[in-house]
Amino acid sequence: MYDAFMPTKTISLEIDAYEKLRAAKRCGESFTEVVRRALIPQIAPTGGVLRDYFRSGGANADDQFLDSVERAASSDPIPENPWD
Repeated sequence: MYDAFMPTKTISLEIDAYEKLRAAKRCGESFTEVVRRALIPQIAPTGGVLRDYFRSGGANADDQFLDSVERAASSDPIPENPWD
């Protein structure tokens, strides 16, 4: 919804960010509308958040797949040096 009396703010973007934003625009849509429909997480997701997302049906992952991932993760040894 456009309000002629809404305050605005001018921002600067690097070219690659501008191109990404421009590519996301739909016909007749403003940059404001693109930003408003963007899904920007407020916090960095943890493994638990990701698991809960999948368990609640996110990405259409079924329980059989998720159970197999958890089984594989539980039998995966923790490396002595994770940077090797």
